[in-house]
Amino acid sequence: MEKSIIIIGAGIAGLSAGCYGQMNGYRTQIFEMHDQPGGLCTSWKRKDYTIDGCLHWLVGSAPGNSFYRIWQELGAMPGQRIIDHEEFIHIEGEEGKVFIVYTDVDKLERHMKELALQDKKTIEKFTNAVRGCARVDLPIDKAPELYGPLDGPKALAKMLPFLKIMETWKKVTIQDFAKEFTDPFLRQVFPLTFNLPDFPMMAVLMTLAWMYQKSAGYPEGGSLEFSQAIERRYLNLEGEIHYRSPVIKILVQNGKSVGVRLADGTEHRGDIVISAADGHATIFQMLDGKYIDKKVQEYYEQLPLFPPLVQVTLGVARSFEGQPRLLLYHLKQPIVIAGKEEKLLGVEIYNFDPTLAPPGKTVLDVKLFSDYEYWKSLKQNPKRYKAEKEKVANQVIDLLDQRFPGLAGQVEMCDVATPMTWERYTGNWQASFEGWLITTKTFGMSMSKTLPGLKNFYMCGQWVEPGGGVPSAALSARNLIQVICQRDKKSFVSDIPSAQS
Repeated sequence: MEKSIIIIGAGIAGLSAGCYGQMNGYRTQIFEMHDQPGGLCTSWKRKDYTIDGCLHWLVGSAPGNSFYRIWQELGAMPGQRIIDHEEFIHIEGEEGKVFIVYTDVDKLERHMKELALQDKKTIEKFTNAVRGCARVDLPIDKAPELYGPLDGPKALAKMLPFLKIMETWKKVTIQDFAKEFTDPFLRQVFPLTFNLPDFPMMAVLMTLAWMYQKSAGYPEGGSLEFSQAIERRYLNLEGEIHYRSPVIKILVQNGKSVGVRLADGTEHRGDIVISAADGHATIFQMLDGKYIDKKVQEYYEQLPLFPPLVQVTLGVARSFEGQPRLLLYHLKQPIVIAGKEEKLLGVEIYNFDPTLAPPGKTVLDVKLFSDYEYWKSLKQNPKRYKAEKEKVANQVIDLLDQRFPGLAGQVEMCDVATPMTWERYTGNWQASFEGWLITTKTFGMSMSKTLPGLKNFYMCGQWVEPGGGVPSAALSARNLIQVICQRDKKSFVSDIPSAQS
């Protein structure tokens, strides 16, 4: 008799767990608090414009990268046009200088030498490391939890060149590496490529290596179309999704998870429960904090979270031809936005995806790190909350109008998403956008997908995979179903829909 699996959350991790569960003969059903799939990997409509909340580039967008097979198995990109960006980011300095992070590493190296030939050795050290990463394809077919005595040495042999790079770079932050430049401009702008504290250079190298391979493109149509494609795959595999069905409790009997209770009071039983939902809510609310040890407690007390965001999106009656995809520039004067001083403004210009706006018009997106408690306090007073959202929108429009004169009069749509929006939409703890922040300490960290003292229960997704991201969410689910199959003495199988094979 086939076993049943209950999955909490229809984000990428939950949908992927459902797909692989169905492929392997389990009877799965997903309970999702929202009314559509994807979780954070979503888009929404405002007037004639589509606002994208997630995808900028996707690892595994083309053959030659191991993640490509996973997206095939999940039916994630059925015939979509993939757009490979020529630039990762375009940074304008205070004195008119420009640093462009080209995705072609050869072009990037030439550009950096034009800016600072005296830093030739440091530049080549960086670009050669990117090339080295580009020659390695990470072995992801077998879950690390299932490695046997021979699997480790085999993986090490295949990964030897990559491990040498890791040894050199694993503890180096982007801020530390920037100090190796003697050129003051490169020292200033290089860390802005990934403007996060303690950001590991290994993550920089791998990102640029994937883009250099042209295996980290953007699937035209954006995030919701991507999520809906995986939802279709899941439903075609005869899985069940229950929308508007928030789980409030995981049911436990005799140390085993046996099902879930929904907010409406109904209970649903399963042989296995997988939470692909918010980690903090899962552990401390759905399970009442009963199944933790010192390590789990320390994760939620000490690990840094990816900061919450304010996202201001504009629909503008203008084409923005020739403008970079992602522009970061210094403001003439610092400005306080939502209680936080901003000296820089980053804007993503979606002139590369014509499906998101009417012809001749463009979606512009500004994301700002913000403070959860600031917005939580404002939310208590609807008038103040609404007024602050309007103020933030007006500030962003004014700043962009200074950079692109005439823009303010061309704005046809304006949407503001705050940390409260993300919290309401996904339930993410502290409105964190990607769970744990990727740092030199969390990069590559291995977290258990089980909890101490609780059988037949597992977690997958960004709260057990530091660094977050769509690919790691799908891989986390794939690995988990492999583990469950081994426990049940079943051979793990995965297949590609016939239309894609």
